[in-house]
Amino acid sequence: MSFRIRAAQDADIDHLYEMAKLTGGGFTNLPADRPALKRRLDQSGAAFARGDDKLDDDVFVLMLENIDTGDVRGTCQLFSQVGQKHPFYSYRMGTLTQQSEVLDRTFRAELLSLTTDLEGSSEVGGLFLHPGERAGGLGMLLARSRYLFIAMHRARFADRVLAELRGIIDEAGGSPFWDGLAGRFFGMNFQDADRFNAMHGHQFIADLFPRHPIYVAMLTESARSVIGLPHPSGRAAMRMLESEGFAFEKYIDIFDGGPTMTARTDRVTSIANATTATIVAIDEDGGDRALAACGQLTDFRCTFTRIRPAAGGVVIDRTAAAALGVGEGDAITYVARA
Repeated sequence: MSFRIRAAQDADIDHLYEMAKLTGGGFTNLPADRPALKRRLDQSGAAFARGDDKLDDDVFVLMLENIDTGDVRGTCQLFSQVGQKHPFYSYRMGTLTQQSEVLDRTFRAELLSLTTDLEGSSEVGGLFLHPGERAGGLGMLLARSRYLFIAMHRARFADRVLAELRGIIDEAGGSPFWDGLAGRFFGMNFQDADRFNAMHGHQFIADLFPRHPIYVAMLTESARSVIGLPHPSGRAAMRMLESEGFAFEKYIDIFDGGPTMTARTDRVTSIANATTATIVAIDEDGGDRALAACGQLTDFRCTFTRIRPAAGGVVIDRTAAAALGVGEGDAITYVARA
């Protein structure tokens, strides 16, 4: 079977909705709500259609498609600049050191401070791969296609990029972090708050969240124990982000306490190492494994390939050429497949 990444279309609403129902909650960028998903597709369509090449408040939705069957088996998203219409809130983990000479004792308290430090960053998110396809490196294809998209549309993205990883969710779909902190101020459970956020944005957070720092020691043990931890299903994604140069710099999600990873955009491995070359031949004579992409905006395509250098450019395999819709003389942007 052959797969490729392509730009989302209006007709993908049914595919997105079916995948959203499989997420199990806590997935703000892929809510199981058709109107919210329709708005996201409308935003994406407008972003793909915008002709001027500049940084703006855009969202791009990409789809993983089985070329042989036409089935859609995954999705991912890119946000060009977060926090433009609504504040982008995170908790920043810090430490307050205090000393008592009378007691001859130094005390260090961990604090969570509500912050908008990451506003203006680009974000890679919304990655979901159908459970039946979690083999063959398709998760990597989804994830790294976003970096090639950024490399090929660099002016549309900021100098810093972030990725939010889903935090710990219990078997009932609740969040120990939410229950131990924010839930006390909102009078709603995690699922309701997460759904409301996905549909209406972050303004309710600004309205009701406490503005003063939170002492971690005052939280429940169940809430403290999950701070900065990814959901078990996201551990591989965290390792993948680390391999791309992302780091956990003490920012966590305000809903579930999951880690927010950050990197300088131009230092992300797949962006820094992306190379553009002309196809000089297409055959099946091996070559190094790589991810290759072509096309601008709605014409963007990305797939796995075998590639090797040749005089004047590169040679790629026939399957990849068919998936990308390219031939001799066309340009591709590629990066080695780890």
